[in-house]
Amino acid sequence: MWTSTAARILLVAHGSRDPRFAATARRVAAATRRALPGTRVDLAYLDLDEPLVQDVLADLSGEVTVIPLLFGDGYHSKVDLPALLARAAQRTPDLRVVQTPVLGRYSPVPALVDRLTEAGLRAGDGVLMYAVGSSDAGSDASIVERGRELSGVLGVPVATVFATRLGPDGAAVRTAVDALAARGAERVAASPLFLSAGLLTERVERRLDQIAPGSLVAGPLADHPALINAITRLAGAAVRRPAHQP
Repeated sequence: MWTSTAARILLVAHGSRDPRFAATARRVAAATRRALPGTRVDLAYLDLDEPLVQDVLADLSGEVTVIPLLFGDGYHSKVDLPALLARAAQRTPDLRVVQTPVLGRYSPVPALVDRLTEAGLRAGDGVLMYAVGSSDAGSDASIVERGRELSGVLGVPVATVFATRLGPDGAAVRTAVDALAARGAERVAASPLFLSAGLLTERVERRLDQIAPGSLVAGPLADHPALINAITRLAGAAVRRPAHQP
């Protein structure tokens, strides 16, 4: 077990109107505390949940390692969060923050495989993997690459859709289901690349129920050990370089 020497870790999740999201984020924070005994681990949100990042940072000083609990490296990690950290550092001169890469820097595929296996994945299934879409093309490309990686590990076809861009009447889901069937899939297995169940996962799953009734649905990644290990690796890399003000 690796023990952090960071004064404090701040996990930053997006937030959701669905209460399941905050409950899951708290489980991730609790698992991180268990994995990093002796390290103070706090949790904050970018939007829609409390406490917000700026409010937590207002009460902090010293060295803080900020870890975005995001799978894609897009607007929130490249623009939104850095701006919040910069403003906090301006308000509190002795606050020194290091923002790590997003959680998705380390592959979530082992966790996706386990969730599908737990749900009952079988030979002949094709996987519909879904994630949050981004305005950042590179972020979306990295998610699609995870789908290809998942396909290689499982040896089954995988199609990727973005929950924020399903199109009219779930056209993206229908296209993905048709593509899986064309590649020999006898049943669809849904694989959410999400920390928690919520409004976006249900948006995809409702369409899937209409288009491919009887599909298997795996659980979200939540506090899977692979994700907690990714958090500890991000924290370890951060504390091996000097903290700085953004």
